[in-house]
Amino acid sequence: MLVLKNKINVNTILFFLCIGVTYFNFFELTFMVWLLSFLITIKNVYTKELVKYILPYAIILVIAIVISFFYDSSLYSKIKDFTYLFKPILGILLGYQLLRSQPKEAFKTIIKTGAIIAIIHLFLVIKSTITLGSFNVNYIRTVGGYFSDFEVYVIIILIFYKKFDLEYSLKKRNTLLLIVSFSCFLYLSRTNFIQFIILYLGLKGYLLFTKKAVKIIFISLITVSIAYGSIWYINPKRQGKGLEAFLYKIKIAPIEPFKTRIDKEDWKDFNDNYRSYENITTIKQVSHGGILSVMFGKGLGSNINLGRKIRTNDGSDIQYIPILHNGFMTVFLKSGILGVCFLILFIILLYRQKRSSNPLINHINFMLMATAVFLIVSNWVFMGLYLKLDNKSIIIGYLLALRFSIFKNLEDQNTSNQE
Repeated sequence: MLVLKNKINVNTILFFLCIGVTYFNFFELTFMVWLLSFLITIKNVYTKELVKYILPYAIILVIAIVISFFYDSSLYSKIKDFTYLFKPILGILLGYQLLRSQPKEAFKTIIKTGAIIAIIHLFLVIKSTITLGSFNVNYIRTVGGYFSDFEVYVIIILIFYKKFDLEYSLKKRNTLLLIVSFSCFLYLSRTNFIQFIILYLGLKGYLLFTKKAVKIIFISLITVSIAYGSIWYINPKRQGKGLEAFLYKIKIAPIEPFKTRIDKEDWKDFNDNYRSYENITTIKQVSHGGILSVMFGKGLGSNINLGRKIRTNDGSDIQYIPILHNGFMTVFLKSGILGVCFLILFIILLYRQKRSSNPLINHINFMLMATAVFLIVSNWVFMGLYLKLDNKSIIIGYLLALRFSIFKNLEDQNTSNQE
């Protein structure tokens, strides 16, 4: 019993470290912590179901490795690209391995981790506001971070805490929910707001194809459209402060990923529509290599020439980029259309969850389905599971392991009852 308890404690600490390290925006450190944690918790046996989810990402990586032999690039660039493309596989495996507890304790581990991260973030925001003497959105996001997908999962679990068999008092649940929600709001991330809506609809069962679900989604779209129309009418300015700066980012959000004509010499147009510029440039440069490049990409070590230098969030100036904001385009660059097809296949597999007679398994499935839907947005905006700050792959692996654990417990109980 003591050995099991120590094992649980070690895995809980590793879970916190693996999630927490992603907030440092230091990919090499993240990869090292994840790899070491993987080696510490490695299992002898894995389920076929887990292999099914890893396979699409593994094929994308294999295509990129094979194609890289036909193009010249430095060994360093190839190794770095390998770690980027291997990260989702490592994350799913790691999340699967880190589960060593019963469902209630597993969800509590997620909540405790989210609460600690939220408190640290609130401290950074308060400190930066006091230091600056005012609430500046851009400065606060630079100091505290640009988004927190993990905290959104924590919020959803706390909202539906009874569905996950969590025996929190209402006071404790509300306190945790307030702390994490306030922290998440202060990221002022458009993507996190979208993520919350999708996960909430998913846990309510509205992402299934039913008449009621279609009606709810339609009403939600109308509400969002009216809200967006109000923001457009207010017409927040680009150089606005506080809430106005955030509303401006919402105003340009629907146009930003799809604009086809961008003047790279106009810094306002270039900056506001940079993601579109990346996509357009990638398609042009990959297509220039012919049908083989389009089908299979340019492999590990490939990059895109932006045609001008840009300033990154860490303060460096670059012109050649190995990865893009758009996950689909990043895979297109490395593994071509074939790779993009396998990325889409992963999203489909994750969405197609079977109904269960067990309510807890059903809600885990709802969470996985909602994650699949959100990955469409996440891949388009922020590289999906490939992003160096991303930790959703760990959550996916963790939820898959949790579901398998519940299935196994139910089978053992049925066997015992039959005997």
